[in-house]
Formats: sequence, structure tokens, C-alpha cells
Amino acid sequence: MAQLPSADGFKDSVLPPRRIRAIAFATIILGGAFGGIIGYLAVSLQCHGDCSVPNGLGAFIGSTLAAIGSAVIAVLVLRAMTEWNNNQR
Repeated sequence: MAQLPSADGFKDSVLPPRRIRAIAFATIILGGAFGGIIGYLAVSLQCHGDCSVPNGLGAFIGSTLAAIGSAVIAVLVLRAMTEWNNNQR
């Protein structure tokens, strides 16, 4: 874990390691991308003719909802992991 300076030496940080935070960020981006693909395909299966605007909206809404959901899960996992690591000491 990262160390922060304090008056009596070094104090443990409550932040997860950078590598873990980078993995969480990548999963949020990946979840948003997959959500966009699913939203685009769900709309394109139901639409006939010129569907560029509905397909774009489906992709945008799908990616936004999937990224928000992935972010919530990532935050909960990071908090649980930090709490678990702090209780092991």
C-alpha cells in the first residue's frame, strides 16, 4: 500500500494500489463499451429504414448505464478490498 508521511513516521493509506485502481478504471471503460454495443444492437434489431439516430441513442444510453453500473460495482469492490486488507493487520 502507498505510504503517507505523518508526525510519527509513515501511516498506511486507505487508497488501493495504483495497479488495482487502473484495473478498475479499465473495467469501467470495457463495461461501457460492451453496454454501447448491446444498446446499438438492441435498437438496430427493432428498427427498419434510416436508423442512425435511434442506433446512436441506443448506443449512448447503453454505454452510459453500463459504465455507471460498472463504476458502482468497482467502487464497492475497492472499498471491500481496502477494508479487508486493513482488518488483516
